[in-house]
Amino acid sequence: MSTIRPVRSQTEKDSEPPALHLHAMDNLKFIRETMESAASFTAVPGWGQVIIGVLAVITAYLANKQTNSNYWLIIWITLAILSLVISLISMQLKAKVSKIPLFSRPGQKFALSCSPPMLAAAILTLSLYNSNNFSLLPGMWLLLYGAGIITGGAFSVKVVPVMGICFMVLGLIAVFSPATWGNAFMALGFGLLHIVFGLIIAWRYGG
Repeated sequence: MSTIRPVRSQTEKDSEPPALHLHAMDNLKFIRETMESAASFTAVPGWGQVIIGVLAVITAYLANKQTNSNYWLIIWITLAILSLVISLISMQLKAKVSKIPLFSRPGQKFALSCSPPMLAAAILTLSLYNSNNFSLLPGMWLLLYGAGIITGGAFSVKVVPVMGICFMVLGLIAVFSPATWGNAFMALGFGLLHIVFGLIIAWRYGG
């Protein structure tokens, strides 16, 4: 004799636990987000940094020829803008080759962390320009750029914060050195350090 099974009401059906595959999807989503949060931002462009370093050495040579402080400042600001463009393009290319979204969670953390020191550098540059105090600019730029690299580098590969520390040490020395050495410190920092660490990043972390 067959067993008669009671017909379940719609209320009973709605109160059933979610299907197993929904639990699995939620777990996978949680694991993926956790791994993404713990990942490092690896799209720091090594070859892009090398190009910026070479341009910085050339810029330091041109800036050293200037007798007008305004022209000197324009030359370095032009390099800063050009460097930003090169960095963004090279990061996008590296992220595309690595098949990693540029603005993934680690990338967002990297950008947000390094932005405040860079913004502070821009504000202080304007302040020092208005007070006609150009001698402090090289040391201040190196210090705050290094600070930005350290804070952003906390979400990147280990060599990036090391580069930031080197910039800060060089900036500290520059602050207490004769103003006439400014271009030399800029060449050593934005030039040589970018080239050296850019080559290390390109060699160890795929470009």
